[in-house]
Order: sequence, then structure tokens, then C-alpha cells
Amino acid sequence: MTSSFRRPRTALPAVALLAAALAVGCGHGTSGGTGAAAAAVPTTATTSAGQSSAGPTDGAFKELEQHFGARLGVYAVDTGSGREVAYRSDERFAFASTIKSLLTGALLRTASDQELDKVVTYRQDDVLTWAPITSRHVDTGMKVRDLAAAALEYSDNTAANLLMTELGGPEALQRTLRELGDPTTNVNRNEPTLNEATPGDPRDTSTPRAFAADLRRYVLGDVLTEDRRRMLTDWMVGNTTGAPFIRAGVPVDWKIGDKTGNGGYGTRNDVAVAWPSGGRSPVVLVMMSDRGKADATSDDALIAEATKAVVTALG
Repeated sequence: MTSSFRRPRTALPAVALLAAALAVGCGHGTSGGTGAAAAAVPTTATTSAGQSSAGPTDGAFKELEQHFGARLGVYAVDTGSGREVAYRSDERFAFASTIKSLLTGALLRTASDQELDKVVTYRQDDVLTWAPITSRHVDTGMKVRDLAAAALEYSDNTAANLLMTELGGPEALQRTLRELGDPTTNVNRNEPTLNEATPGDPRDTSTPRAFAADLRRYVLGDVLTEDRRRMLTDWMVGNTTGAPFIRAGVPVDWKIGDKTGNGGYGTRNDVAVAWPSGGRSPVVLVMMSDRGKADATSDDALIAEATKAVVTALG
């Protein structure tokens, strides 16, 4: 590898779940950890007009957890109204491949156009098991911008590792997030070991709230220039791995840019920025989950069902 720049079960019917939510009332579930990373972004539970945040009840999400045998973390914010939905939003979850969204954002913030066009060469030994794009280009190498597209649109693990090397390693990405105001997210390893997701291990973890704040900064904030924000957005909208998750839980006429992730202990995540129809302001959504057993598989419908509840609560 070469490097040149290193800078700073069956799903519950959605109707039943939402009915349960409405029957109990509104509430937020948070437990442990810290949500301080969101302080730099206006995502508080009360808007400037004094409007209280909206959300499905803890009971609705608890039903989902019981049905799917999972722990669920949710944070969503309507960036127009400031209304939030939060559940276990300050608990740590392994982020798995969702980190590729923040990695690409960090790279786009520091790389020049020439550096994005640089061809990175690599060997067959560098190619990981999941490498649908980079496995085709061992002989020629790939431009940095093409590696970013491969990482976001196809979740190519080799591409992500090559990008991480270009940035300066996991420590460089964590340092960048700290500089942006995120004291929570820990970036420690490359693919595939970052997906181990051992319960209680703080490495390669974040909270739904902190991750959402970072994603919002990169996609909707002023951390990136307009053309770089558009580049990141286009790659996330072009994601090919997200159909069963957040995309399955929002109205069909919403525009979605997302990044999925899965790992050990039944970890299944999806993070997204959604643009509702009718000119409404974007919604930032982070869904994280795990099942606590080393050999557990994920049940993809959990993320879709949780998303449906969030969309209904936000109105």
C-alpha cells in the first residue's frame, strides 16, 4: 500500500408497534455513556420556539427489543424543527462499517483535488474477503476518489483500509473527530477486526447521538465545502447495501443517503441522512443494534421497523 497525505425473527407489524407507542405516550430512553458530542450541533430536545421533542415511547422500542432479542439504539433528529427521537442514544455500540461514512468525510475535508486523483497501488495480499470493487483492480490500483466510492457504495473493506492509510490510520480519524467536537467515538482498528463488537469493549464504538452529530456535520454542516458535501452525499445515496434497513422504513418518495454496518454478536447498524418529500428539512437517523452472543446473527427487519416508528413520531 502507498500513502501520501496524512492530515490533520418475523418483523412485528408496524401498525401494532405504533399503536402501542401512541397508547403510552412520548418519552426518550437514554442510559450510560455521554452525548456531549452533539453539543456542537443544534440537536437539543427543545427547539428555539420552545417546542418539545417528539418520539415513540420507550415501550415501543422495548417491544422491538424483546421481539428481536436485541439491544437497540436510536437517535433521530428533524433538522428543521429540532424534534428528536432517542432510545439508548447514549449507550455505546460497535459502529462496524458505518464508520466508512465518517472516514470519507474526514478524507474529503483534508485532501486536495490532486490527492483525490492519486492512484493508490496495493497487492493481492491486501485484498480482504469483502472487496467487490478493489479485487478487480489489483493490477492497476485505484484513485482515492474511486476507493471512497467503493467504500460507501459497496462497503468494500479493502477500499476502507486503503483510505484509512491515506488519512494516517485510525488514530488520525479519531483525532479529526475530536477536533470537530466529538469526545465519544473511539476509532482503534481497521477492517475486519473493528467488527469484532465484543460486549464491553470500548474500541471502535460510538453512541447513536454522537455518531448522528458527526454525520450531520459532514453531510449537512459547513465542515466540508459545498462540492465535497455533494460528493459525500452522492456516494451515500448510491449505497447498494441499504435496501432492507432505513430505506425500507421511510416513505418511498424520500431521498436517502446511508451507510450500513454489521459485526459480531449480531451487530446490525444503519446511519442515514434522509430528505423527505415536499421540501421538508433533512432528517438524520442513526440505528444501532446487537444481540449479545458471539455467534448471533442479525435480524435486518429490526432496523426497518424501528425506522417506521421514528418516522411516525417525527410526523
